[in-house]
Amino acid sequence: MERVGVVGFGLMGAGIAEVSARAGLDVVVVDADQAALDRGRSRLEASLRRAEAKGKLTAAEGSADDVLARIRPVTELDALADRQLVVEAIVEDEAAKVDLFRTLDKTLTDDQAILASNTSSIPIMKLGVVTQRPEHVLGIHFFNPVPVLKLVELVPSLLTAPETTERSRAFVQDRLGKQAIDCQDRAGFVVNALLIPFILSAIRMYESGFASAEDIDQGLVLGAAHPQGPLALADLIGLDTTKAVAESLYEEFKEPLYAAPPLLQRMVDAGLLGRKSGRGFYTY
Repeated sequence: MERVGVVGFGLMGAGIAEVSARAGLDVVVVDADQAALDRGRSRLEASLRRAEAKGKLTAAEGSADDVLARIRPVTELDALADRQLVVEAIVEDEAAKVDLFRTLDKTLTDDQAILASNTSSIPIMKLGVVTQRPEHVLGIHFFNPVPVLKLVELVPSLLTAPETTERSRAFVQDRLGKQAIDCQDRAGFVVNALLIPFILSAIRMYESGFASAEDIDQGLVLGAAHPQGPLALADLIGLDTTKAVAESLYEEFKEPLYAAPPLLQRMVDAGLLGRKSGRGFYTY
């Protein structure tokens, strides 16, 4: 695995591109327009400069400039034609992802190329069946911030070939140095199926006036040794993403604990998305 593509140059896409390039891979990143590419490159460069300043780039990785030289940002999906692996990291919207997978399937020239989604909740089967290569489609779910967090969820569908999963495991563990866990193709996979109901419960507690955002978060940080409280974590994830994952979980399981609280829905409608917008449960 030497040639990797990433679709989407947002927070997750930039992180996936960074860890792939730091592993010495040739990376092409596609986003819809030049402005999105410029924002993504700025985000990526800032991350690499911080890592370089802290001495976290190894000799094998090279300098920040060396890593950046391995990444080619473009606006056309055709640039992905020769990729051996493409990771989709666009907005958490099922229709958008389905359309993209249908297009990528026709774009890639290598019939053994792997098509992966970084989705945090959408069933992989729904993405695989719109392609002519469902045996080469799976979920490779990274966690934010990608350069820091070691976990990756591998999510094969019922049609994914075992060889595809093992090739992906080798990419994640041997090339990127991360730890993979295996998940069934169910909405939320392992981490979000546990995490999202927890965050939603904290939002309901805050919404009811039971406790302030600060006290809820401090309670979990100081009383349960969490590195970050659930409301601050929701702001980091993005309230729009939190809502999208909750809706996907509720659609699949119809359990009340997965239903997005009204406050979360209103905040997303208002554009209060957390860190990415400058305001969520806290102001940034």
